[in-house]
Amino acid sequence: MLARPLYLAGGLIAMTLAAIGVALPIMPTVPFLLLAAFCFARSHPEWAQRLYSHPTYGQSLRDWRDRRAIGRKAKVSAIIAMGVGAAFTWFTAGFPWVWISVAVLVTAGTWIWTRAE
Repeated sequence: MLARPLYLAGGLIAMTLAAIGVALPIMPTVPFLLLAAFCFARSHPEWAQRLYSHPTYGQSLRDWRDRRAIGRKAKVSAIIAMGVGAAFTWFTAGFPWVWISVAVLVTAGTWIWTRAE
């Protein structure tokens, strides 16, 4: 009984973070939409369906839901964005802080690249 409102709150928070990600290039959008769809499927299934039907993000969400797949364009975009983030960290914070960004790039980038397309 308590789970449904918690899933709804989680979905709304994830949607807010996804909306921020649309405006800020360094913040991801689709991972938060995936989390929102997961939460909405457990609280308001019709809201999850609206996400899966979205003209821009729906295909990526359905690919992940159905096949755990990430499209090539999304993979390349994510890895480039992480690379730009690492370069930005290098120019602004320098060493040793850049190693955090490089670790994220190597770890997350490898995981992303090895997903099905």
